Amino acid sequence: MNAGPILGTLLAILWTLDGLRLRCRASALAKIPSSGEAADPDHHFVVRRGIIVDDATRRSASSFARKNGLRALDLVSPSLPSWRALLLLQSVDVSKLRTNRLAAGRSAGDAMLVDAKLWDLLTPEERAPQTLVDMTRVARKAKLHACTETDLAVAPGLKSVAAEPGARPALIEYVFGEFSFGLLLMQLGLLAIAIVLSPPAGLAALAAMNLQLAIGVLGSPLLPRDLFVHTLFRALIDLAMALGAWPAALFRPNARAEERRAIYDELLAGGTSRFFEPRRETCPICDGNELSPRLVTVDRYGFKPGIFTLERCAGCGHVFQNPRLSIEGLDFYYRDFYDGLGEGLLDTLFSFDSHSYEMRAKIVDGVATPERWLDVGAGHGHFCCIAREHWKSTVFDGLDLSESIDEAKRRGWIDRAYRGLFPEVAHAIASEARTYDVVSMSHYLEHTRDPRAEIEAARTVLAPSGLLMIEVPDPESKMGRAMGSFWVPWFQPQHQHLLSVRNLSEILRANAFEPVIVHRGAAHQRNDLTFFVFTLLNRIARPADLPWRKTAGPLRRLWRQVVWCPGLLAVGFFWAIDQIIAPFLAREGWSNTYRVLARRTS
Repeated sequence: MNAGPILGTLLAILWTLDGLRLRCRASALAKIPSSGEAADPDHHFVVRRGIIVDDATRRSASSFARKNGLRALDLVSPSLPSWRALLLLQSVDVSKLRTNRLAAGRSAGDAMLVDAKLWDLLTPEERAPQTLVDMTRVARKAKLHACTETDLAVAPGLKSVAAEPGARPALIEYVFGEFSFGLLLMQLGLLAIAIVLSPPAGLAALAAMNLQLAIGVLGSPLLPRDLFVHTLFRALIDLAMALGAWPAALFRPNARAEERRAIYDELLAGGTSRFFEPRRETCPICDGNELSPRLVTVDRYGFKPGIFTLERCAGCGHVFQNPRLSIEGLDFYYRDFYDGLGEGLLDTLFSFDSHSYEMRAKIVDGVATPERWLDVGAGHGHFCCIAREHWKSTVFDGLDLSESIDEAKRRGWIDRAYRGLFPEVAHAIASEARTYDVVSMSHYLEHTRDPRAEIEAARTVLAPSGLLMIEVPDPESKMGRAMGSFWVPWFQPQHQHLLSVRNLSEILRANAFEPVIVHRGAAHQRNDLTFFVFTLLNRIARPADLPWRKTAGPLRRLWRQVVWCPGLLAVGFFWAIDQIIAPFLAREGWSNTYRVLARRTS
């Protein structure tokens, strides 16, 4: 069978369907009506260099924001250049921007209205953005701090001007990441193959690609001024842009990573032995001495040096890291993972899983109506941000060891931030008479050095009959045995203890907690195969800019692009498989996660 017609037809269908998707998004754009009301004095405008926002537009935008309860409003020029209109519609679901608390903030790149509180959060450089990327950074910050009060709308009187040289590739790379140009070239390469193998089908695909934006915007408030030229020559314009930008992006080192290289050279000068404590001979749960290796692996996620061993106790089945990391080791392996270099990526990954956050919040339904809730290991506060939607009158506080908890407070995702080790600060929290109706630990307990001490700390801060919710990986999952070190829940070197349901229940009862609800299949996370492929691809072509490893050369950077650009299609394919097989895996013995709700007893 000739592959040309199939490939061309498939590409034509995909671009046409995506054009219809963009149409739904463009149609959801509101058009700001004119207003004679005076602008609100608490409203400020962040305006890109070269853009003029006249008084009429300021008054109208201020009135629109006030009437719609908005703290941030991105102003979209109706005649936005085609490439910027396409990028905006591809990167933001307009109809869900306000309701999706964790959606990333996006900007059309010209001007944005912010209220006084947001204005005070902006640095002087952010208040006077020079580039399109600068504007998008401001939009992202505004969305984080006003997650349900941020939107965008078309301002009829706003005239956009040409962006700075190199703006398009810079913005594309900022929004879509390091593989943006490689993926674009791969698409164009597939289009060229389709045209060569089957000119009729290939040309139909070319037409669909060029018409994609026209399908999306016709009849909407957007009408790009260069839409006709874009529709005629999009493929050639994209090809020229990608060929010009890709080599520079491919071989450009990460400046932030290079700044940290001297720090890591010093940390690693003495080797890694000090990052580990002596191996223990007995199980930390039952004191049994029949221990055997369960898994020996390397750091497959941060790619920092070291060999890590999980051992299993024959007596109680407990799986734990042995030898475990020292305090210095914890500091080394956590550095630049959740914050620093890794903050942006992890923040994005945590923003994808709102369903799991909702399920954790809802487990309390019918059991209690919490007035005060403490989330331990809260990170940037993603869970609390989503849980607020379900428990609207509940006060949510958060605790974490890293500076991320302070950022969660600045965003308004938590009401109060505690920073430190939970067992060390629990009595101080309780002494303030700040007892809680619920304490939650979501994918936190497996990171701790002493799970018993964490549960004792939870009892300390809980009110009588208060609830403790714990969600952790299930070490009894058959997927863990099948995938070995590529099963993400083993997650070395960060996961110290992997508790079975039985062992956790015994620890809870020993600390005067009685399990009320146990979710096994219901807590399953649909990502086993997705992360397996992701981890495998990273093993084949690891990240290039790691300051704790040798500087990557041009060939290694090129190899990563060659592997990952088609590899991302495999990630998407196996994500779909994860969703399909989830009903089978979401049962005892197969699910990768379990959740326990326990009540404090007398």
